[in-house]
Formats: sequence, C-alpha cells, structure tokens
Amino acid sequence: MKHLHIILLLSVFFFSCKSKKEAGLLVYNASIYLVDSAFSMAEAMVISDGKILATGNRATLETEFNAKETLDAGGKFIYPGFIDAHAHFAGYGQSLLKVDLNGTASWEDCLEKVKAFAKAHPEGWITGRGWDQNDWTVKKFPDNSRLNELFPDRPVLLTRVDGHAAIANEKALNLAGLKPDTRLTGGEVLTANGRLTGLLIDNAVDLVSNQLPAADKKNLKEALQAAEKNCFAAGLTGITDCGLSFSTVETIKELQTAGDLKMRLNILLSDAPENYQYALEKGPYSSDRLRVAGFKVYGDGALGSRGACLLHPYSDLPGHTGFLLSSKEHFDSVAAWMFEKRWQLCTHAIGDSGNRVILQTYARYLKAGNDLRWRIEHAQVLHPDDFSLFGQYAIIPSVQPTHATSDMYWAGERLGAEREKGAYAYRQLLEQNGWLPLGTDFPVEDISPFKTFYAATIRKDAKGWPEGGYLPANSLSREQALRGMTIWAAKAGFEEKMKGSLEKGKWADFVIVDTDLMQADAGKLLNAKVLYTFLAGEKVYSAK
Repeated sequence: MKHLHIILLLSVFFFSCKSKKEAGLLVYNASIYLVDSAFSMAEAMVISDGKILATGNRATLETEFNAKETLDAGGKFIYPGFIDAHAHFAGYGQSLLKVDLNGTASWEDCLEKVKAFAKAHPEGWITGRGWDQNDWTVKKFPDNSRLNELFPDRPVLLTRVDGHAAIANEKALNLAGLKPDTRLTGGEVLTANGRLTGLLIDNAVDLVSNQLPAADKKNLKEALQAAEKNCFAAGLTGITDCGLSFSTVETIKELQTAGDLKMRLNILLSDAPENYQYALEKGPYSSDRLRVAGFKVYGDGALGSRGACLLHPYSDLPGHTGFLLSSKEHFDSVAAWMFEKRWQLCTHAIGDSGNRVILQTYARYLKAGNDLRWRIEHAQVLHPDDFSLFGQYAIIPSVQPTHATSDMYWAGERLGAEREKGAYAYRQLLEQNGWLPLGTDFPVEDISPFKTFYAATIRKDAKGWPEGGYLPANSLSREQALRGMTIWAAKAGFEEKMKGSLEKGKWADFVIVDTDLMQADAGKLLNAKVLYTFLAGEKVYSAK
C-alpha cells in the first residue's frame, strides 16, 4: 500500500509537470499596470514568442507555466510600452545630426553653436533646429545679418523649434531664388527696408529646404537608429511619425526587414502628389512593426510664430490673424479622396479658425458614429461653439500636453484671457469621444513620456509654476494620462488589439520604471527613471 501511495504521488508530480505550458519568460515581483478596461493590476506575467500568455500572481502562474527564463522586477513598476501618438521620429533622428539649438538663451548663443558646428563640419549646408525667440531675453525674431557675415559662401538654414519658421542666410536665399517681392500661399518671406531679413514663415521655409541635398540611405539609417536608441531609453515602444515621404517609408521597410530597425511605427504620409500616387499603387500596409494607412495634412501654422489661423486678430499683433497653409478647396479635395479610399486623415490645426475650417471639412464627409478615426492634430485653440463637432462626427483630437506648459508663458499675450480659456482644453476634448491620444511632437518638444504625463496631470513647469497649474480645469487624471500614452495612442492608429495594454495575446511591449506614476508626489514624476524597455519580450534598453 505504501508503494502504491508513492507511485500515485510520483504520477501526480510527473503529470503536473508534463501538463504545464511552456513559456519563454516569467516576470514577477512587480506592480504591473495592465491598462485594460478595468485598469487592473498584477504581480507577474508570462511571455512567449513575443506575446503575453497570462498575467496574475507568481504562484498561480508558476503552477500553469514552465518558463525558460525569469526576471525579478525588484518590486518596481511596469507599464505598457509608452506610445507617442504624434511625433517626428525620422525628423528627430535627422536633427541629431544637425546643430542643436534647443535651450538657447539668445540669438548670439545660437550663432556660437552654429560656428562650432561649422568648424567640426567644414563642408556643405549648415542646418540646425530648436531656437525659440520666446525663450530669449530679447523676445523678437532675429535677422540674418550676422549669418551673412559669418558664412558668405556656405548656405545656412536654422529652423525654429516648431518647424513653422526658419532663418536662412543670403547664400541659401539666393539658391532658392527668393526676392523681396516673393509672395506665396500659406507662408511669408519677411523683409525690412526692402531687403530680405532671412526669416521664413511656414510654406516659405520649404522654398529653401527644398534646395537641400537629399539624405542618402546611409545617413537616414544612421539617423533612424540614433532616434530609436534614444526613444527606447525613454520607454517608447511605438510612435506615430507624422508626415513622411514614400521613399523614407520604403527605406524604413528595408531596415525593419533586415532587423536594423525595431521600433513600432505608424507612419502618416505627407500631403504631396507623389505620396498619393504611391498610396494608390501600394494601398495600405500593415505588419507587426509598421503601419502605413494615413496622411498628415497641415491646416495652419503655429501659435509661437503667429502663423496659427485665428478667427480674430492676435491680441499682441492687431490686424494679423495668421493664415491657412492651403486653400479650403484643397482640404476638401483631400478629405474626399481619403473618404473614398478609406485612408485615415490627420490634419494639423492650431488656431480657432484653422480648427473650425478642418472640423467643418471633415463634417461634410463623416457620419455620426463612424469609426474612421479621422484626427485633428494639436486641436490647440477652439471656439466654444466647435468642441461638440468632435463628438458629433467622432473626430479624434490628438494632443501634446507639453505644448501647454511650453506655451503658457506667452499664450495669453497671443490670445487674450477670454480666448485662452478654449486653449489646451484636454479635459473638454476628452469628454467628446471618451478617449484622447497623447503625444509630444518631438523634436518640437522633449521625447520624455514622463514630461507628457506631468504636463497633462499637473500642468506646471519643472519649478512648480504656476502655483495652481495652467488652466487647471482642463487637466487629466493620472489614469487618463496613462491611457492616453498607451492604449488610446494605440487606438488612434487602429492598433489597440495588438498593443497598448498588457493583456493576453498582445505584444509584450513594456517598460520597467522606478516610480509609481499613479501614486508618486507631483515633484517626483519628472525624475522617474526607465530601468528597462522590452519590445516583443526582448530587452531593447537597460539603464545598467
């Protein structure tokens, strides 16, 4: 009888071992925010073939799965990999190879950086990005006099932080054939006393940038890999890249196929004839790491350079209302094409007039309750009468919270107190459809998801100003902000079934962080640190 009892015990043991499911990785000893519909939490999760098999507690999972590897998360906090719903991934990578003018305190500061770059790179065009006259002691646009003196024989083009203005030297202007009497739709070539100042607004920037030699595949690969490295370090595992050429898309496909680029990208093609032709010939494209099924269109300019199109003049520049970057007829023709071909339409709109024009254009094609997910990128300043159009036609506002905390120092001067109430109105926008994707617009803003989270919920700068928060009635809750950076950002690109939350069957894209974003004091949020980033269960970044 004793021998029979032993045999039965051994049989149970061997049967239980054999019945366990094989898995690749067990992650345990963590506070895991699943970001599912119930906003559940777990202590452990099991991963196999890049996807999540199960979540729960360690003891239960170990009875069901036999994992080849284990990872003790050390009691830290796990979130779905952060997804940036609006950024310029390729542009950011290319900016890493240019003069970095972010954080400059004056025009002279910019010039010093340009001189240092020119010395290190003695040939060809000098390009840079990141200056913002609103951050300078003398808050006015520069002119190109000093650039002409310093670089009489080399073309120079320095783009403002938002990409909607630039300054070029005389050499670059001559190559573009610009004259003091140059006029164009959706842009300005500024002059003073009958001479070109070098300052270019919106579409005028393209007249010069089009003269730049095209980046070859080697340089583009270097730029994309540099961007990916920094993004993984920031905890980003997915990005919507807003406005690329089809040739760049093809290069990205090649790099991903070869295993040289891993980042998950949702790419919006730019509003150009050759891209529409490409879309017609190729149709929408979707793989595990790449989606190409939408277009990015520019409605108006930026508030910082006074190119945003307003219903009434700027409070700090009487008589000036900004401008649309294309005709209303163009926007309508694009919307008709997108609706017929069933491509996703995403349009940049900043000012209350720009937003109204695009919303009304969308409304001519969309029906209530549609699921086309046409987006308004930024939705920055809205007339009170226009908020309801988002909900009425299921139009998705795609916003960037750090724009609010970057612009809050001077937005009131541009808009006036009454109009400012309808600006950066994230809670009002969220209420329209019940969800709100969040992004950064990097390199216009920093790539850090923690800055996005802080700006969305706390609405202050790093020094804690303003005391009560900027327009605090429109702040988001912490849960809403985390959803906006994960599942809602995935949903904005029709990818919520494959990523954005840590649920069974989805890709195991996750980030291990040293801080509980849901509970930490506001002052600790900006100091949160990414310890590890995983993409499809593969560790792609480690802080160690």
